[in-house]
Order: sequence, then structure tokens, then C-alpha cells
Amino acid sequence: MLRMVLKTPRTPLVAEACADPEPGPGELRLRVRACGVCRTDLHVVDGDLGAPGAPVVPGHEIVGVVDALGPGVAGVTIGERRGVAWLGGTCGLCRYCRDGQENLCDDPTFTGWTRDGGYADTVIARADYTFPLPGGLSDLEAAPLLCAGLIGFRAWRMACETQKVERLGLYGFGAAAHLLAQLAVHKGQTVLAFTREGDEAAQALARQLGCVWAGGSGERPHEPLDAAIIFAPVGDLVPTALAAVRKGGTVVCGGIHMSDIPSFPYDLLWGERRLVSVANLTRQDARDYLPLARAAGVRPHVRRYALLDANQALDDLRHGAFSGAAVLQP
Repeated sequence: MLRMVLKTPRTPLVAEACADPEPGPGELRLRVRACGVCRTDLHVVDGDLGAPGAPVVPGHEIVGVVDALGPGVAGVTIGERRGVAWLGGTCGLCRYCRDGQENLCDDPTFTGWTRDGGYADTVIARADYTFPLPGGLSDLEAAPLLCAGLIGFRAWRMACETQKVERLGLYGFGAAAHLLAQLAVHKGQTVLAFTREGDEAAQALARQLGCVWAGGSGERPHEPLDAAIIFAPVGDLVPTALAAVRKGGTVVCGGIHMSDIPSFPYDLLWGERRLVSVANLTRQDARDYLPLARAAGVRPHVRRYALLDANQALDDLRHGAFSGAAVLQP
């Protein structure tokens, strides 16, 4: 197999050839057809999440075909197309797992951070943490849905859970936001896109996808938002978004890592505004989201890279060189 390995944080990935791994009990092996390049991969490579403890293969938006099954795997067939996401496994024993909050598990594993991921042509995954993928989506189109789509969906449900949301603001219009915007517009919401100042390509994409307004993140909406979701890892956007939502509105921080949030006057939070975070994903999120995304016609705008160009893809993501989502293909 061929894989791109992170030896040490803040260094380029290294291409390696090695023997194909064999699946252990409860595991399966996938031949990777596509793997999305997620901002969380940047945080892994840059050491923002802490060192993984050993060399690791990044990547957790994986589409592949099953070609080997470990002992004890049932309900999966050789040749089936399945997806792998960020949550690679949980303990099943802690209070969070018992209470249906496996995304908060005390002893989890994460694909592409604490276990090898999909920047490779072959990957091993726990079978019960993989998902059948709906038809009608190519491998390139399906890959970004497995994290960018899922985290947007979880953040969106959290934003909408306590009040009706008619006006939704998305701060940072990258992979997650451009997928969520399509779902929210399909559901009849008015969506506003807040991008980096001067990012005309992202703003044009937002308008193309049905957003009624797109502009810089420092601009104030003409009418208050019912909810805002922050995908950009920029703590300064928290008080900005709070100032943009109405009383009783919600601001959701949708990233796994964010720069420090500056102090802000209590008046921005007062009025029963809510500030919450999203942490990881559950398997139920995927079961709920994938058919919904298909029914809504959600389609990512994809920039394709060869597997050996993974470092270039990460660098392009870091510098905002494309709009939409990047996907590696072996």
C-alpha cells in the first residue's frame, strides 16, 4: 500500500510504501477511492490538537470499497462501498456512551489522529464505525459529506433546537458551510454567508448556492439573525456573531479548534442568547444526515488532488486557494 504519513507535527507528510495491513477482530479493510481534506487535518498536521503519539496517516472523510473482513464482522459484504468519519471508536462504557452521547466519550479513538486514516490507498477501520453510502453521489462527492457535511448538520440542528430559525448566518464559507447552506436553503431558511474580507470567490459560491447575501465577516446584517454558526477557527468571530443575533438567538462554534476568544461585554450575551460548541460526531448523525443530504440535492464543489499531492492540498486549504472542498484520490 501507499500512504502519506505525518512523522512529526509541523513537518510535511512523507510518502511510504508498505505491506497491506490485515483487519483485526471487528475491523474491515477498505481500498480507498477518495478522502476529503478537512480543516481538522490541518489542526492535526500543525499540532493544534496535540501530538498523536506516533507517526499517523491523516484523513477522516474516507470513501472506500471493502476488500477484507476481520473476525466477528457481520452485516458487511466484500465489494460494498462504505464511508469512514472522524469518530473511529468509543469505549461503550463511560457515562457519555451509556447516555447516547458517544461524541463525548472519555476514551475515544479518532480516524486520522489517534488511528491511521485515509491519506492512503488502503485503510483499516472498525466495522461498526463505517457507514453504507447512498447512491447518486460519486466517490469525490461523497467524501466531504463525511465530516464537513456531518459537522455542519450537527451544528445546524443545535442552532435550531430551541427556537425557529428563519435567518441563519454562516461565518467562514469553506467546505462545511457550503454544504450546510444547500441543506438550509432547501429547508426554506434565509442564509447569509460571512467570509474573509475580500474573498470574492467564496462570496460568489455562496450566492450561487442560494445565500441571499454574502460579504465580509466584519459586516453587520441589516436584520438580526436568529442563529449563527462559526466554522472559521477564529475566536474573534464569537463576539461578532453574538452581536449579529437577536435576543434568544444561538451562536454555535462548529470547529474542533479555535483561536482564543477575546473578552466581550456581557451585553452581547444577555437577552438569553446562547453560545455553544459542537464536539465531534455520533454515528447517528451520519445515519440521519446522509439520506437527508441526498434528498436535498446537496453536492460539494470539489477540487481534486492526487494522493501524492496531499501536502499541496493542505497548503492550499491553509491559504484559502480554493472554494468548496478538496479531495484526495489514490
